[in-house]
Amino acid sequence: MTIEEAQKQVDDWIKTIGVRYFNELTNMAMLTEEVGELARIIARRYGEQSEKESDKNKDLGDEMADVLFVLICLANQTGVDLTKALEKNFEKKTIRDKDRHKNNPKLG
Repeated sequence: MTIEEAQKQVDDWIKTIGVRYFNELTNMAMLTEEVGELARIIARRYGEQSEKESDKNKDLGDEMADVLFVLICLANQTGVDLTKALEKNFEKKTIRDKDRHKNNPKLG
């Protein structure tokens, strides 16, 4: 699935099953909530905290997909073409970071 196809599929789902988009501020709050849930799993599974029993069966991919879904909702309702945005972002990072990471002694 391309990013363009994902944006279309989310839009179709919202219009048929979700009824309508939540407003942008609500979706931003939901995105923050979903990122927090993902952070909790990663912090406990890969960080120094012990993982709670209730989190051990959480699907990391599903948590990431929740974040992506809400992000796509925000892109759709604000008119952002995520394919173009990501391409432009790669270009910016490539120009800005061309030698930055190679010359970082912390990464060597």
